[in-house]
Amino acid sequence: MGSASFMKKAQALLRIRNQLARECLAELLSVFVLMLINLGGAAQMVTTSKTKGNYFSSYLAGALAIMVAVHTGGGVSGAHLNPAFSFAVCLLEQFPWWKFPIYVAVQTLGSFIAAAAVYVLYYDAIWHYSNGTLTTSGPRETASIFATYPADYVSIANGFLDQVISTGMLILGVLAIMDTRNKPVPKGLEPVAVALLVLAIEVSMGSNCGCPMNPARDFGPRLFTYMAGWGAEVFRWVEGRGQGGGWQ
Repeated sequence: MGSASFMKKAQALLRIRNQLARECLAELLSVFVLMLINLGGAAQMVTTSKTKGNYFSSYLAGALAIMVAVHTGGGVSGAHLNPAFSFAVCLLEQFPWWKFPIYVAVQTLGSFIAAAAVYVLYYDAIWHYSNGTLTTSGPRETASIFATYPADYVSIANGFLDQVISTGMLILGVLAIMDTRNKPVPKGLEPVAVALLVLAIEVSMGSNCGCPMNPARDFGPRLFTYMAGWGAEVFRWVEGRGQGGGWQ
């Protein structure tokens, strides 16, 4: 009885009653889960020279990460995961504008923390593969583990168009899946449908820029690489750089 009473008191003490705080923590955890798996897939591919992973396995990891992330926080925060999606639902008046900057900040923070976690997890592999030098270009670059970079042949205009089309397809697909007036996805399988949508976009539109359809997914880890030793080159376009994992 004493133990049960203690547990109830502890749960009551730790319970977060503020709804916004609950939503922020759920969104933070969801994005962390998403990016941990997503960047982990890219790290495994890059640091093993594609012997234990390839672009498809990296894309698949990113898509399945979506499914896990939506299940993680969807019931509390809606698991937006992406500032572009948060912006879209604000335009549709399905989400209050005042929450938009808060969600963007939380999503970016979740991506940043996940990048740090992947760096720690693959620390030995990254330093071994890179021969002790953190570079953003060349045969032993590792920056593409954390952020996506355009292929050498892609112009700024083509890259912009690539992102408009791929991100638009993502938002359109997610809204169609979640529209109750549309042909419904069986209840409980919505995260699977979104994961398959992301995988379809990645394998059909990933070669130009790596499908960075999520601003928080790209900026958070890119900021981490800047602070962790890759330097300001991560914010510049440099020829000869690889492409990291998928979207998200």
